[in-house]
Amino acid sequence: MSLLAMLLLSQSIFAQSDNGRWSEERANQYFAERGWPVGCNYVTSTAINTIEMWQAETFDAKTIDREMGWAEDLGFNTIRIFLNALVYESDPVGFKKRFDRVLRILDKHGMRAIVTFFTNGGKPDGKLGKQMDFVLGLHSPGWKQSPGMDIVNDPMKWGKIETYVKDIMTTHKTDDRILMWCMYNEPENQQGGKVRSLPFLRAVFKWAREVNPSQPLTSPMWGIPCVAEWGSNLPIVCFLGENCDVMSFHCYEPVSVMKKFIDYLKQFNRPIVCQEYLTRRDSNTFEDCLPLMKAENVGAINFGLTQGKCGFYYHWTSKEGAPEPELWFHDILRKDGTPYRQSEVDFIKSLTKK
Repeated sequence: MSLLAMLLLSQSIFAQSDNGRWSEERANQYFAERGWPVGCNYVTSTAINTIEMWQAETFDAKTIDREMGWAEDLGFNTIRIFLNALVYESDPVGFKKRFDRVLRILDKHGMRAIVTFFTNGGKPDGKLGKQMDFVLGLHSPGWKQSPGMDIVNDPMKWGKIETYVKDIMTTHKTDDRILMWCMYNEPENQQGGKVRSLPFLRAVFKWAREVNPSQPLTSPMWGIPCVAEWGSNLPIVCFLGENCDVMSFHCYEPVSVMKKFIDYLKQFNRPIVCQEYLTRRDSNTFEDCLPLMKAENVGAINFGLTQGKCGFYYHWTSKEGAPEPELWFHDILRKDGTPYRQSEVDFIKSLTKK
């Protein structure tokens, strides 16, 4: 399907007199003033999921500060973090204080945040309290959806979610420590048809536009019509194409596929950010991908920083009990901050250091 046909379809489905979307000029000027975003997705190495990262009894500011120092040394200027609706609901005041603490730590180390509200990835059974322990051999065994498919699929439960989004965004609507808001991670990941993402996606963008923050909105694509081996969820892709201020995507494929994503998204004439990449075993490496993104002025946010409880350095298909792989999947640094590969860190710095 051509881009024009795709946009005409999206207009017929999602037509609005004014959806609040930033102009191309405003979005491009915003990013031109802030420079090339380069950094990583981050979860504290002492947390197995975002519940453990954000709840009061396991919030680990000391580790976050130390690890952000390591990220700063890599030359990173942007950190993507995932919030958690369940933790906010249980303690809104405390959650907001901890969130501000993280923003202060990032600012101390010269970095801005990409703030992600929701994700379909992981299991739907998130609960407060003690989380599971580290599991040798497994990639993200304790990762949880937020807010979870039971809420996403039931508009009658969205009231408290709207309050959450608007409270956080209103508090930080002019906060320069935030680069942009990622409203919904992987809406195309519908868990085999169990999650009905599109109505919830529409709603979260509507709530954000009502706040009208000074930072742009986005949500990443992971399947587009021009990448046949991936396929796409056309209604969701159409919505994102018509509503994102900044175009963003995920790519865990070889650099040739990443180039297809970038070339496709250029047609929107807006800033582009790759919000997730780095799967060394699948030929998606810093050495291959980072030069392309820098040359194209595409934001480059890899998945993972420090070897930790999430086990991101294991492959998605790794089995319980497996030893540390010789070839890491995600992550850059060991628990003590030393590089997994010194040559890789040297290469990153050669592109990020001014």
